[in-house]
Amino acid sequence: MRIYATAGIALKALRRNPMRAMLTTLGIVIGVGAVIAMMEIGAGASTALKKSIASMGANVLVIRPGTASSGGVSFGAGTSTTLTPEDCQAILRECPAIRNGAPMVRARAQVVYGNRNWIPNAIYGTTPAYLDVQDWNILAEGEPFTDRDVLNSNRVCILGQTLARELFEGVSPVGKEIRIQNISFRVIGVLSLKGANMMGHDQDDVILAPWTTIKYRVTGTSLATAQSTGSTSDTVNTLSNLYPAAQPSLYPERSSVQQTDNPMPVRFANIDWIMAAANSSQEIPLAIKQISEVLRERHRIRPEEPEDFNIRDMAELTATLSTTTTLMTNLLLAVAMISLVVGGVGIMNIMLVSVTERTREIGLRMAVGARGRDILRQFLVEAVVLCLTGGAMGIVLGHGGSQLVRLVLGWPVQTSPAAIATAVLVSAGVGIIFGFYPAWKASRLDPIEALRYE
Repeated sequence: MRIYATAGIALKALRRNPMRAMLTTLGIVIGVGAVIAMMEIGAGASTALKKSIASMGANVLVIRPGTASSGGVSFGAGTSTTLTPEDCQAILRECPAIRNGAPMVRARAQVVYGNRNWIPNAIYGTTPAYLDVQDWNILAEGEPFTDRDVLNSNRVCILGQTLARELFEGVSPVGKEIRIQNISFRVIGVLSLKGANMMGHDQDDVILAPWTTIKYRVTGTSLATAQSTGSTSDTVNTLSNLYPAAQPSLYPERSSVQQTDNPMPVRFANIDWIMAAANSSQEIPLAIKQISEVLRERHRIRPEEPEDFNIRDMAELTATLSTTTTLMTNLLLAVAMISLVVGGVGIMNIMLVSVTERTREIGLRMAVGARGRDILRQFLVEAVVLCLTGGAMGIVLGHGGSQLVRLVLGWPVQTSPAAIATAVLVSAGVGIIFGFYPAWKASRLDPIEALRYE
């Protein structure tokens, strides 16, 4: 028999008992509907969880300078001056796995407004890209500072919610003047509320300002071009040079005594660290490799020499994300398997009853020439049709249920085409697996015994 003839006979057999067929598919409808609804709700929850953990810094890399030492004494990590803003620009330019990055300078000082004062957890000097790295793009009020503010070392800042509450007590701080180390800063914005981090530190107790302003105006970092270290008799004592030569330039150069007494400060553009955000948590190893290659080339580090920088990632957050996602996926799969197994057992039960009821029909078909594989194919087609029909109805029911949950409870929901395709395949698989035994039993019947069956 051809396959379409077998399918026609199977469909006619199902139409003879529509109520029983509908009740048979009910288990598959409920199972597939539950699977689709849970997969869509789980996908939405997983996406929301990824965004939440990413906002805590799961995909953020911290590049710190190496360790400085003198006379065999190490001063600890981050004490050398090896990182510059140009390093950050090179990372953004040459590392495709990095989404954004910002140079960082930290200070700690008292902040004064009127007769109130507060010492925040940190005063960060950075660039506008820091807000994107930390997923802090939306401000509660005001606006962020710009790259021009960084270039011009403008005295502008953005306050965290804790600092704004302690200093201004409910009054909008935008446009007000605060003082840091007796330097006036104009408040141009207030950060949105972020709360505590995983270590319990208040992330809202912070000030953001251009890094050039914090470095050169607040911390006052500089290094002299000439300092008296050791014996300076050859450069300071000018008795050996009683008759100096005439100065060829219009403005005479500073003497060695003047250089020693009044050294000219040089503004070193080194930064404390660099914060870089990878495109995703999965690309963190690639991003670390690319950053290492760029910085080793820029710092002229030979292959056998150790690096003068350290790269740290949020491995704990990434592990938490992976564990949580895997646990949620396994839980959904376990529930899906239970639901589909229950529906499959129901189909097997009904198909066995159908074989028993139609024993004489099977014997008659075999007597007129039908072979065992034709009977096997007929009952398999019936089981698969039942499962596919139930699967289609379950997909509609599950998708509608997930959308109802989104509207009523406000839970995040994400439609998953892969889950729908998997539901179709699983429905067909359940029909084949649980319908095979009844079909095989029908194909093994003896025609004479089947015709004599009462």
